[in-house]
Amino acid sequence: MPNAAPAPSRPRTDDPPLAEDVREHLDACISRLDEGARVWTALTLDQRARLMTRLHDSISASAEDWADVAAASKDLAPEHPLRGEEWLSGPYAALVAVDAYAVTLRALARGASPLDGVTTDAAPGGRVRAHLFPMNAVDGMLLSGYTGEVWFEPGVTAEDARSRAGLGQLTPTAAGGVGLVLGAGNVTSIPVLDVIYELLAYNRVALLKLNPTQDALVPVFQRAFAPLIEPGFLRIVRGGGDVGAYLTRHPGIAHVHITGAAPTFDAIVWGSGPQAARRKRENRPQLKKPITAELGGVSPIIVVPGAWSDADLAFQAEHVVTMRLYNSGHNCIAGQVVILSADWPQRGAFLRALRAAYEAAPRRSAWYPRSDAKLEAAASGYPNATWCADGTRALIEIGADDDATVLETTEYFAPVLGVVSLPGAGQEFLDTAVAHANEQLVGTLGANVLVDPETQAALGDGFEHAMADLRYGTVSINSWTAFGFLTPTLTWGGFTGATLQDVQSGIGVVHNALLLDGVERSVTRGPFRPFPRALAPRSLSASRGRSFSVLPKPPWFVSSRTGATVSEGFTRFRMDGDYAKLMVTLAQAFRA
Repeated sequence: MPNAAPAPSRPRTDDPPLAEDVREHLDACISRLDEGARVWTALTLDQRARLMTRLHDSISASAEDWADVAAASKDLAPEHPLRGEEWLSGPYAALVAVDAYAVTLRALARGASPLDGVTTDAAPGGRVRAHLFPMNAVDGMLLSGYTGEVWFEPGVTAEDARSRAGLGQLTPTAAGGVGLVLGAGNVTSIPVLDVIYELLAYNRVALLKLNPTQDALVPVFQRAFAPLIEPGFLRIVRGGGDVGAYLTRHPGIAHVHITGAAPTFDAIVWGSGPQAARRKRENRPQLKKPITAELGGVSPIIVVPGAWSDADLAFQAEHVVTMRLYNSGHNCIAGQVVILSADWPQRGAFLRALRAAYEAAPRRSAWYPRSDAKLEAAASGYPNATWCADGTRALIEIGADDDATVLETTEYFAPVLGVVSLPGAGQEFLDTAVAHANEQLVGTLGANVLVDPETQAALGDGFEHAMADLRYGTVSINSWTAFGFLTPTLTWGGFTGATLQDVQSGIGVVHNALLLDGVERSVTRGPFRPFPRALAPRSLSASRGRSFSVLPKPPWFVSSRTGATVSEGFTRFRMDGDYAKLMVTLAQAFRA
């Protein structure tokens, strides 16, 4: 490997060239990372595990500033009830990830597989699955009733999975070069989790270009990730599209990873202007290096009809509203299209509960750039939409004579929620809904399914086979795909099979703290009924106790009265392990 990154050629672009001092700074960052790449290959697995522990400490020391700065950047006042989102999706997500990676590195260091001791069994379609949440008693205590699995691609055996677990850490002295991470602008943990995955899955040090929406967090990140910055494993830079374009073409960059939107991906890979479409047709990418991506999509929420109580209707309506309104709808996995049975006797009651919950959720601004334009597009495309919360969020109910195409092919990335009705009941409806989600909705990142335990038990194997038919990278049953994002032992990314020409929701995965190879999807499961209704004999009997929960309402629900306090408390427990303080937090959770 050369001692310094080669001087870059001037990118072929119509954009104005970068200022000389900006180019010199970027070149110097890549040169320093090139040196850091050699240092990384000299570290033992034990040393890398200790580095994760140092990261835990530095993230903990910066966690409060991280959450405060992130909340302020999203217009959340100090007493806003949704400030807990910035604790969970920021420092909490980073802490549980570095802790999980440390466990994996220690296992590999002693010659074990990260999958040793993990239960594996059969999944539909000749697949093997591994049960990866909860991994310990703390997981089970904090998120009672929630489970997570990874399903491997057909043909991957349990022995294959165990022997291949470890990815780049199976060959720790093999250098992966310098990777460019083009960070997401919506959720603050995404960029740094992507950096850590580059380092551990591929032995690639990283140049992180933050999205301008997160510029305020640069000083916090410099402190929180100092253990990576000091030895040259990470550099953080700011800038717009011109900086990103310069870096993607830089010869010192070996690989590009982006979290964003498909049009941005296409612009990087194929270029812009009239020649881009031709390059794509002819498979002549302008980008001359490998790229991975997570690109979002239109996420379905399939509601399987059953006999629901009034409390079930209200709770699951709040669940759906959370899927849409968390982070003001600026999520790649925000649920956007609710798929209902037109023949469900309780369809009308559920819609009434949904409208009420959508209206009642705490007000907040749509802070992400160009959100106003997205909301205006929804108003123009669907003039009969219901506007809730003082006209700040749209509910679009597709009627028999309405065209759902725009709703199902536009990722609004804003508070826009749609409802589509399909015929049928039971297995017939479920199979129709799965096919509709696969074929009509854009993207393959995450799908949500709500089903009561009695109905699921009645469907039997047919339900699991339907889940296997969903072509999504994460399938969440009664649990929302954000739980999959937050769980570091699971994989996160679009469904397998995407290509540069048909990228869908992206190429490759991230998170994946056990560093597993050959994973097709992650599956999460949660309780249909919260505590104390989870104790109902019929619910326990139908689910065989698998969905029992002691949580009256998860802290990420936008309707949780104590969500901000509990989310901060859970994060602080991950920081210091203080059980006395945790008991206070759990008491608050019971007041949700």
